[in-house]
Parts: sequence; structure tokens; C-alpha cells
Amino acid sequence: MIARLARVSALGLLTLCLAASADAQRGQAQGGGRGGEAQGGGRGPRPGQLGGAVTAHYPPVFFREDWKFDKSVPNQNNEREPEHTIVQGDVKNPNLEVRLYGDKAGTRTVIQPYNEDITYVMSLLCTSNWAITLRDKNNDVDLSGLATIKWRTRVSGFHLLRPILKLADGTWLIGDKSVGLSTDWVESEIQLYDMRWRNLDIENVVEGREARWVDNPDLTHVEEIGFTDLMRGAGHGSGGGSRVDWIQVTGNPVARAKR
Repeated sequence: MIARLARVSALGLLTLCLAASADAQRGQAQGGGRGGEAQGGGRGPRPGQLGGAVTAHYPPVFFREDWKFDKSVPNQNNEREPEHTIVQGDVKNPNLEVRLYGDKAGTRTVIQPYNEDITYVMSLLCTSNWAITLRDKNNDVDLSGLATIKWRTRVSGFHLLRPILKLADGTWLIGDKSVGLSTDWVESEIQLYDMRWRNLDIENVVEGREARWVDNPDLTHVEEIGFTDLMRGAGHGSGGGSRVDWIQVTGNPVARAKR
């Protein structure tokens, strides 16, 4: 009887060891090894699955843009709420250049003297699709890992404001995450690792014709960062349009190759 119990216990222990070994092998196959998720495309391992032995590295602020109002440009609205087409003089950060795409003339910089001189850019007067980007004068930026975009926005109607990127090789991308309708200004933050991307036709500011996701794009050399809602505006008032008070990007600067 004792010998039989010993044989049963040994068999049970062997079964448990084999099951544990199989589970470990499955975990490595699904997670891409000890790092968690398989790496690819300049994204690195998924931060949430790094495990306790790995330290998360949060990149510094690469740039922040709080718009200013270039008063040397003729006012295209009334004195209560002056506005004009966006120009370089509206960029407060001296290290940045502004780039306009699509309906350039319809984009506006607005100042509200009655509201503590809040200054923002908007798309309400665009009569076709539009995009606004910012480019550091000296460096590209590495947006892999835990890089983020944080902004203060006010979006009206059915518009959805999305981040866009121009990579160093000329590829344009538009993200699936967006901010939508809000009655007042709201701050939000997007972790770029969690973003899915599609190609962007920057000439017409529409999604690329391929109709497919761009898996694991290399975000280690990004030249321009901006936004669009892929729509025309509805005009002055509370109709559809997007407004951005400020935008902040975290990421590591990288030297820009001559091109």
C-alpha cells in the first residue's frame, strides 16, 4: 500500500512539472521572450508589460507651443476677437517652425482680449481639409517608448482632432486616437505607444488610399508633429471646428540628418 501511494505521488509531481514547463514555453512564445511583447519598428517592448525588474524611462519635454498673436498682421475679424491666417510670427517658441497644409488660408490664430488674452489656433473658417504641424529648427525627435502628446483643446460638432506625424523619410502618419466635442477647454494626453497609425495624404489631408494600418512604424526620427480633424470648418459660432490652445510633446531629441 505504501509503495503504491509513493508511485501515485511521484506521478502527480511529474505531471505538475510538465504542465509548468509547457505554460512557461507558451508565455515566452506569446510575449516575445523576457521583455514581454515582441519588439519591432522602433517601438520597443510594451511599457505595461516590462515587469518589475525593468525601469520605465520617461522622455523629457521636446517642445511646448503656447501661441502668441502677431499684431503686425492685419486683423481679419472684429476688434472684440481679432484673428488672422496663421503666420510664423504667431509661434511663441523660438525653436519651432509652423507648417500649414491643405486649406492654409482658412486656418486662424485668434486672441480674445475679453478673456485674459487667451490665444489659440482654429479651423472654423477652413473651407476644405487642413493640417497644422510644428518642426524643431535643429533636431528631429524620437517618439518611441513612453513619448506623449499633451494638449488643451476645444472641439465642436462631430469633429475629431487627431495627431499627425511626418517621419524623417517623408512618410506621413495619422493616429487613431482623437479628442472630440467639449463645451469648454479640456486638457488631455495621448501615449503614442498605444496609437495605431494609417498613412496620410498630406497634399489633400485625407487618409491614404491603401486603407490599411501601418504596423510598428519607426518613430525614432520624426520631423514634424501636428494635428488635423480631416474636415472643413462650419464657420464662426458654435458649429463644427477644432481649436488648440497649446500643445506639448515629450521625446528625445536626435540629430537631423542632412537631406
